[in-house]
Amino acid sequence: MFKYESLTPEQLHIVRDKGTEKPFSSDYVKPLAQGTYLCRACGNALFRADSQFNSHCGWPSFDDELPGRVQRQTDADGKRTEILCENCKAHLGHVFGGEKLTPNNLRHCVNGLAIEFVENKTVLNTEEIILAAGCFWGVQYYLDRLPGVIKTEVGYTGGDLPNPTYEEVCRQQSGHYESLRVIFDCDKTTLKTVIEYFFEIHDPTQTNGQGPDLGPQYLSAVFYYDERQKHIVQGVMNALSTLGYALSTHLLPVTTFWSAENYHQHYYAHKGSTPYCHRYTARFKK
Repeated sequence: MFKYESLTPEQLHIVRDKGTEKPFSSDYVKPLAQGTYLCRACGNALFRADSQFNSHCGWPSFDDELPGRVQRQTDADGKRTEILCENCKAHLGHVFGGEKLTPNNLRHCVNGLAIEFVENKTVLNTEEIILAAGCFWGVQYYLDRLPGVIKTEVGYTGGDLPNPTYEEVCRQQSGHYESLRVIFDCDKTTLKTVIEYFFEIHDPTQTNGQGPDLGPQYLSAVFYYDERQKHIVQGVMNALSTLGYALSTHLLPVTTFWSAENYHQHYYAHKGSTPYCHRYTARFKK
């Protein structure tokens, strides 16, 4: 599954147009805890965190790759070796040898915008879906607890204003939904399971928002990447309709996803409290 439709212009400049981000601009420059780095454009696992090292070059550096996950080709100028995601051909950066910086004598110099980190040491294949169901704090609180989900990120999607702020979304000036990127391990759960759970943690019949949070930015919606995802989501919605639910959920194609401000990420986990407008209600036979 390719995710280009949801990428920001800055991300597209790297993975599609073979750009280079400014040195030391990425949060991934310094090695992180145990986990895995995925391709930002398709979710393909590329590097384990234990192969990362601080090369002091200004970009995330790795001295090994997951087998069969990274493609190499000579740059157009014939001077360097480009590395790409084997799955979607997204540009990652370049690889260099002979620098003797690690025992492997290899440095994959990677743009931070081309990858993303998950705290999972074994994942290989992932899928992503973008969901909206009222205040994104509560949606993230519950999705973080679903087995198989390995990363979530709150943000804004569905609108036209580039790089919207929380205040602009709240003032209904941007057309965006408060939304959540959900990344899950395909070997641990399925899209159908994620979507069923999504419909059990909010009221999909409310037409004007979610709970006390009212307005178009709080409406229920699923943003799909391809026809397969659309078909699966529509199947779950049809099942709920058969059970008598009058759904108000919008089913829409993915558009640019803008990450929300840092203080919104995992809000309830940092605050130490629980959601006020979301709760779990079983709607499907398990």
